[in-house]
Amino acid sequence: MVVALGTHANKQGRAAGTNIAGGETRFGGVLGTAVTKFQQLEIARTGLTEREAAAAGLDAFGVTTEASSRAHYYPGALPTRIRIVAERRTGRLLGAQIVGGEGVAKRIDVLATALWNGMTVQEVGGMDLSYAPPFSPVWDPVLLAAGKAALKL
Repeated sequence: MVVALGTHANKQGRAAGTNIAGGETRFGGVLGTAVTKFQQLEIARTGLTEREAAAAGLDAFGVTTEASSRAHYYPGALPTRIRIVAERRTGRLLGAQIVGGEGVAKRIDVLATALWNGMTVQEVGGMDLSYAPPFSPVWDPVLLAAGKAALKL
C-alpha cells in the first residue's frame, strides 16, 4: 500500500539513514491513518475500509454509530459519526473512519493505536479513555462504536 504522507517519508528516511550508518532498523509499515478538515468538519481514517478488507480476502463487517463529541449538556457538543470495520471470525479491528467536529483527529489516533497493536473490538470497547464534559461524554464515541461492533459478533 502506498500512502504518501510526510510522517511515513520521515520514518522511512530515518530507517534508511540508520541502516546506511551501520545500524539496524526496519520501517514498521503504515495503516493509512490520515485526517483532514473542511471548514468545521474533521474527516479521518485508519486501516482498511470494508471494500479494502474484502479485496484482501478478509471476512469483514462494519458498523456505524453516531454520538456526541462532548457531554450532551455541555456547550459546543457536535455529532460524531464513526464507522468501525472488524474481522468477523476474530473481532480484530481492521479499520475505522470518523466524521465530525472538533476532536476527530485525536479519536482516530486512539483507533490507530488499537489497530497497530492488533486489538479486538471487544478490547477497544473496554479501553480506559479520559472523560470530562468539555472533551467527551461518559461513553466516548470510540467506546460506543467498538461496543456496537462487539455486539455484532
